[in-house]
Amino acid sequence: MIVVAVDTATDRLSVAAGEVGVGGAGRIASATVEGARRHTGQLVSLVDETLGELGATLDQVDAVAMSDGPGSFTGLRVAAAWAKGFLRARPMPLWTASTLLVRAWPHLAAGQTAIGVGTALRGEVYLAGYRFEAPGLVTVFPPRVLGAGNRPPAAGPVDTVVSDQDAATVGRWVWPGRPRIVSAPEGLPDARALIGLIGVAGGATVVADPATWEPSYGRPAEAQVKWERAHGKPLLDSAGDRR
Repeated sequence: MIVVAVDTATDRLSVAAGEVGVGGAGRIASATVEGARRHTGQLVSLVDETLGELGATLDQVDAVAMSDGPGSFTGLRVAAAWAKGFLRARPMPLWTASTLLVRAWPHLAAGQTAIGVGTALRGEVYLAGYRFEAPGLVTVFPPRVLGAGNRPPAAGPVDTVVSDQDAATVGRWVWPGRPRIVSAPEGLPDARALIGLIGVAGGATVVADPATWEPSYGRPAEAQVKWERAHGKPLLDSAGDRR
């Protein structure tokens, strides 16, 4: 099975194309571009580039994998629009996983706990806790927002904190125990990890209805907050449901 994976939750655009079989992931090709404003213009070309490196084409793709947030509202919308359009033309499975898990997964060993951390602006972070108990993953606590000065949820001893921020910023929070800190750039999400999470219990999951699915943004975009404040009612999302 050939899978194309994308992560656009941060200022990094990460794309990977890989083979997934009974024994797990095989060959993987990947590419990254830095800069939030480059997601829209370069997502399609990076998909073609990674598939070409793998020796495959779009016609040979069997599934799509995407980090579904939380993170950049615009970045997540770009990837979601591309994925939905591609799957509408060629129906196939859509696998998703939190970008916080995508960050933590490459730095987890059996029996260890890691907290994935992402920038949430306003002096806040998104974070989620995961523990790897081979052969699967356990979500210690799901994604949430944490303000400056607040303590992370109790997660027992934490082995690693993986963040898209620099070490000084990560150090503003008091993390349980004495974890190893993995900061940017090593802590940025990599779409190759998405492919690795397919088939792992507690890892990536298949979306039941890609047409009505939306990423988990973490919280409303600033524009949505202003619109709802001005109109006194919740904004309809693209699926027609009120949030």
